[in-house]
Amino acid sequence: MLYGNITDVPGVRVGVVTDREAVTGCTVVTIESGAQGGVSVKGGAPGTRETDLLQPSCRVEEVHGIALSGGSAFGLDVASGVMRCLEEKGVGLEIGSYRIPIVPGAIIFDLFIGDGGTRPDASWGYKAASAAAAGPFPEGSAGAGAGATVGKVFGPECAVKSGQASLSCRLPDGVIVGVLVVVNAVGDIRGEDGGLLAGARHPESGLMVSALEIFKSAEMKQSRERGVFYRPNGETLNTTLGVVATNGKFSKVEVNRLASLAHNGLARAIVPLHTGWDGDTVFALATGEKEAPVDIAGAVGAELMEKAVREALKKAASLSGVPSLSELRADENRD
Repeated sequence: MLYGNITDVPGVRVGVVTDREAVTGCTVVTIESGAQGGVSVKGGAPGTRETDLLQPSCRVEEVHGIALSGGSAFGLDVASGVMRCLEEKGVGLEIGSYRIPIVPGAIIFDLFIGDGGTRPDASWGYKAASAAAAGPFPEGSAGAGAGATVGKVFGPECAVKSGQASLSCRLPDGVIVGVLVVVNAVGDIRGEDGGLLAGARHPESGLMVSALEIFKSAEMKQSRERGVFYRPNGETLNTTLGVVATNGKFSKVEVNRLASLAHNGLARAIVPLHTGWDGDTVFALATGEKEAPVDIAGAVGAELMEKAVREALKKAASLSGVPSLSELRADENRD
């Protein structure tokens, strides 16, 4: 049975913990049998854990979980709870009498929505890993995507609610590619036709506008005064996170290439991307069951990432005064 999400890759499971009152949460991917891992970090403000060991020059070639979380750098503690849960199950690198789970992670900045004093911690990671399973899981404003927003060129008060989403594709040769994305970008979301799907809400008209059009317009001065790019205290921080998983068999060099290729899909749907205010990070996992060309898996992963970005926006619900795309469209129709 296929679920249309990342858990269609055999051995990949997902657990989600959401605090809707605090508007934050975490999303945990587990691979108890282990997988080859890679990563692509392209944003200018990443918040990550254990990404160095995923580089081809490092010896560890087995990953057992990925922890995605809200809470800014505080949320990196989620991975510790995932490790504890997996260790109790006997999962991890075998070193003497010990099992050491390898759990890289990354966070988004969501402290300015909901209760910024409540942050996901190790107990949340333990709970998410304990509940991790194959099958449907909460998307939209849930898990690490609970506090996700997009379109912040005028600051967080003019943002649009976003969230998380997951998709998969089975190729004719039995290779399965799945993605999970948490969309929390400073930039706009573009539709399939390249037009604006969601952007910053203009502080006067309330209408969604393109960041690039603002940059090129006479309102640039206003953008500098109000927008994230010019605020000296940097009060709007962002980051889009992704995981691409496959049952393909890849070397460590290839799985890092898979992460980089899949990362390209984000740039097709988010404009601008990889700014100094984004910490965009995509992890890659390969479970090694099927021989497959990495470039094909990467191309499919990029397409899925692009589509999942839009799904994360469309499935999001309004929270903490930040309107969703569906709410904004309903308001437009009433007008």
